[in-house]
Amino acid sequence: MSEAVFSTVKSSQVILKELMVPSYANFGGKVHGGIILSLMDKIAYTCAASHAKGYCVTASVDSVDFLNPVEVGELLTLYASVNYVGKSSMEVGIKVVSEDFKLGIVKHTNTSYFTMVALDEKTRKPSAVPGLVLEDEQEIRRFVMGKLRKKLRRAHQQEVADLRQSLSLDQEMAELEGENCRLAL
Repeated sequence: MSEAVFSTVKSSQVILKELMVPSYANFGGKVHGGIILSLMDKIAYTCAASHAKGYCVTASVDSVDFLNPVEVGELLTLYASVNYVGKSSMEVGIKVVSEDFKLGIVKHTNTSYFTMVALDEKTRKPSAVPGLVLEDEQEIRRFVMGKLRKKLRRAHQQEVADLRQSLSLDQEMAELEGENCRLAL
């Protein structure tokens, strides 16, 4: 993009509702977590592509904790919003709630953050995304927290790389004592 382009957070917010049908059930009779993850990825793409006005891919997903089970027959509602943007990446925050509309029970089931990257459709190289117009305190807080999460992710990646570099197999094998494993060497 040759000149600075900005879009509001609201302009790319997405809501997705889907009824949880019997074919979504796992062996325990609850909705399979993979179904929920797939819907989360779908809404993250839709939100990011709407903001970027183009093709996007999922670069990473922060932890996904399943806070409450989702039952077959419930209505699942996913809310997605671009919280933070870099040059070509965006953090999309996703909140998932389930609703038993017969009983009127609404449960928060998940919150997660997807990092999406805009790609040029021809070259498949990262492409610039519009900046965000922050219109209220909540949007400012989400942007600041998104920037902090990005910084923490990078620090964590560096910490893991440093640990990998310093691994000593002899030392690690000694620390396996008492772990739930058996060496078959």
